[in-house]
Amino acid sequence: MKRIEIFDTTLRDAEQVPGAKLNPDEKLQIARQLARLRVDAIEAGFPISSPGDHEAVRRIASEVTGPTIVALARAKQEDIDAAASALAPAAKARIHIFLSASDVQIETLLRKPKSEVLQMAVDAVRHARSIRDDVEFSPMDATRAEFGFLCQMVEAVIAEGATVVNIPDTVGYALPNEFGKLIADIRTTVPNIEQARLSVHCHNDLGLATATTLAAIMNGATQVECTVNGLGERAGNAAMEEIVCALHVRRPVLQMETGVDLREIARTSRLVSSLMGIPIQPNKAIVGANAFAHSSGVHQDGILKDRRNFEIMRPEDVGASAHRLVLTARSGRHALRHRLQELGFTVSDDQFTTVYAQFLELADKKKEVDDEDLYGIMEDALQDVEATFSLQSFRIEYDEMGAPVATVSVNDGQTTHKSSSTGDGPVDAAYLAIDKVTKREGRVLDFHLRARTSGREAVGEATVKVKFGDLVILGRANNTDIIRASIDAYLNAVNRSIALQP
Repeated sequence: MKRIEIFDTTLRDAEQVPGAKLNPDEKLQIARQLARLRVDAIEAGFPISSPGDHEAVRRIASEVTGPTIVALARAKQEDIDAAASALAPAAKARIHIFLSASDVQIETLLRKPKSEVLQMAVDAVRHARSIRDDVEFSPMDATRAEFGFLCQMVEAVIAEGATVVNIPDTVGYALPNEFGKLIADIRTTVPNIEQARLSVHCHNDLGLATATTLAAIMNGATQVECTVNGLGERAGNAAMEEIVCALHVRRPVLQMETGVDLREIARTSRLVSSLMGIPIQPNKAIVGANAFAHSSGVHQDGILKDRRNFEIMRPEDVGASAHRLVLTARSGRHALRHRLQELGFTVSDDQFTTVYAQFLELADKKKEVDDEDLYGIMEDALQDVEATFSLQSFRIEYDEMGAPVATVSVNDGQTTHKSSSTGDGPVDAAYLAIDKVTKREGRVLDFHLRARTSGREAVGEATVKVKFGDLVILGRANNTDIIRASIDAYLNAVNRSIALQP
């Protein structure tokens, strides 16, 4: 197996995301988790940029062991000295120097002749090597650089002692096949390329960062620079979790591996998201909430029969909870019955027909039916009370005095009866109208309404305690419409009273 090293730049490049600033304590917390993840290198920051960043890099260098600790520097002596100072306590440290290589950046940013730029690169690497044995050099914007000059720069810095040469697709410009060819061409053109590790750093401006990174690996790159959750400047960087899992899943074909502990991926992702205040998009590969969720009936049936039907890796492999069957209107009977069994309900075929019909009715109103919804459906189904009366429809209006008027249509199994009444509120008015139809006058002793689930589409659970003569009955119902739930709860109490006291 070919070993691919993982260089994590979450603490440097990902922290450049607007609003994602980390303090030194938070940086240290993430660095410790990255060490548990077993990445090969942690780019801890850019020490010259601020005293806070210098402190954060120094603390990580002092307290985090395992990975190589890296600090970024421009091709300037003061930057390199600041990086070296911050890295001083580290057992394993690397100074990472970057310098523009493309014509557009040389002409507009550096405003120097190429010969002078080349000398800047050589001088910077020489100075860094006088302090540290491990020095990385990045010719910034390499994918838009003139190829001959790029190769000349790479050869010169390796000759000066660079141990790692990183080829950045700084603006996410390259197509995967182009980037793969660039790496292959560098390997065949630069005579001393085997004296340094060849690395890549891809940005995601066209959504191709993971693809271009994999193309580079397949053409000879042995280190990849990436970030947790794909965070980073502009559209972000190649996502660490995507690259690592792609190499894991396609290992038989690629014959490549990393040293990353996949079981720490989900935990690392959540920590970075929390501390940086940047939510993970639900459909994000590997770590998104929907990465192992299935809502289609066909997919759910396939997963229940054999997870290999629709999962190419196990959620537990990356430290995520087990796959989730999302119950929606598209879910099939198999998925619903399976979840009910997981919740501890044993349902006969006849009961299940009723339960499934109630499930579909609710699923048409909600985007997702959760466990609390299912508990409510099962409570109704298992009450085993014959519904003498059932609500067909209702309407709430207000008269000219502002008093609520409820009109209900109630079926007694043979005929639908309509009645109207006013009351202190819409629910009271509906109850009085129902009393006219059922001829069973009840006195409400207690009434509770709560949301069983969260969000604007939450299911309301209505519970009503009603006294019919000497009999006190509890009625309960659930619905996304809280007025409907309240009315159904009262009718449930009426039907239960009839069953106990005809």
